Amino acid sequence: MAALDLLGRRWSLRVLWELRAGPLTSRGLREACGGISPGVLQQRLDELREAGLVELPGRQGYALTPLGRELETAMRPLIAWADRWARANP
Repeated sequence: MAALDLLGRRWSLRVLWELRAGPLTSRGLREACGGISPGVLQQRLDELREAGLVELPGRQGYALTPLGRELETAMRPLIAWADRWARANP
């Protein structure tokens, strides 16, 4: 339930989604997420880092940890289902 609570928080999944292609700085994440306030972004990043899903390895910015990548892999069936659902419900 703790994982669902974390992932259910506004912007959490979006932040993880935007990091799937590689590291992003805070500014890069704000631009990619479009509409997230700096305060909320920092709060989500802190929570995701505490959960071991995101890290800040250096100047490149925030990145998914191996556990975060594992979550991305686990969510692929859900993403595929969501794509099918979106096509069926325009």
